[in-house]
Amino acid sequence: MSDLEAFRSETRAWLEANYPPSLNEPMAEDDAPWGGRNYRPSNPDAKLWLERMGAKGWTAPMWPTQYSGGGLSADENRVLTQELTRIKARPALMSFGVWMLGPVLLEYANEEQKQKFLPPIVRGEIRWCQGYSEPGAGSDLAGLQTRCEDQGDHYLINGQKVWTSYADQADWIFCLVRTDTSKKHEGISFLLFDMKTPGVEARPIKLISGSSPFCETFFDNVKVPKDQLVGKLNGGWDIAKRLLQYERQNISAGGFGGGAGLEIEEAAKQFVGIEAGKLADTDLRTRIAAHKMDAKAFALTVRRAEAESKASRGPSAATSIIKYAAAKLNQDKCELMVEAMGTQGLGWEGEGFDPEGLKATRAWLRSKGNSIEGGTSEVNLNVVAKRVLGLLDHQ
Repeated sequence: MSDLEAFRSETRAWLEANYPPSLNEPMAEDDAPWGGRNYRPSNPDAKLWLERMGAKGWTAPMWPTQYSGGGLSADENRVLTQELTRIKARPALMSFGVWMLGPVLLEYANEEQKQKFLPPIVRGEIRWCQGYSEPGAGSDLAGLQTRCEDQGDHYLINGQKVWTSYADQADWIFCLVRTDTSKKHEGISFLLFDMKTPGVEARPIKLISGSSPFCETFFDNVKVPKDQLVGKLNGGWDIAKRLLQYERQNISAGGFGGGAGLEIEEAAKQFVGIEAGKLADTDLRTRIAAHKMDAKAFALTVRRAEAESKASRGPSAATSIIKYAAAKLNQDKCELMVEAMGTQGLGWEGEGFDPEGLKATRAWLRSKGNSIEGGTSEVNLNVVAKRVLGLLDHQ
């Protein structure tokens, strides 16, 4: 038996012994495994699963073991993913710390910071949010104005962020601040601080879908210890760009598109009807088939990009291609779903509407933000033009 076959056998045995059977039931909204200080899922087995996977380091399977990661090779990680898929396991942890912050800490943080912040990320003990966009600095992120002043033994932060995902539920924030007003890109620094620090306030923003995943976040004389600066003073823009690459890669891989066709087909069969074994609406049938092909091609492209990313030690500007395509694909999926549901796709609440149909309608409304979050589609197209295709502005 090869080493990889032995690893598969051991992994399969461990998962079968440790994955709680109760998690095979549909996941309640409050069971979403974000982790953090206030994580109290209605199903306690969700937290047990997080604790078990975190102890193995398998919430961050390829991070080094000295930071509580799994220390797996790329081949071992592929086996782990396959075995988790085989038993249809829920994710143990969904974390901005794992997806975005952790990778840049591994690259830019000092050893003390790595030892302090990485193990709690792996164990799901800290829920992070991202302090990037501001009311006047969205697409032009480098124009941010949140001030950070050196007060000798600490930094003092004043300003505002917007579209801060789950800031009202987060424990800590990774935040871009302006430490030099005489320069643009070279005047930005990257700080970490606790959301319970005096002067921090998060206010949820209600979306047209009825949910409030985003917040306005205000900083009023917030004191931050100097040892929570990551990288060099005024060197935060390089970290910011790197983190955005990880964000776009993980947003794209996390469910914007792949495999969406089946649920649309099921809805269409129910609401549109079938003739001679096919959907009665020929035009809708054609567009669903085209979407399924696009979804499959997208999923394969993501896999190839992930392999290239690992080979080159990190994502590239090509993540902007994937992010752009993922947003469009998910919006198309939601449009098709609502169309396939007919009048059931018009519901908001009340009698006469199927609960799953109401979810689909709200998901369609929520999808309108896909082309904004993680970098607008327009910004991503600019990145592709400049950094992938090598095009330059006309002089």
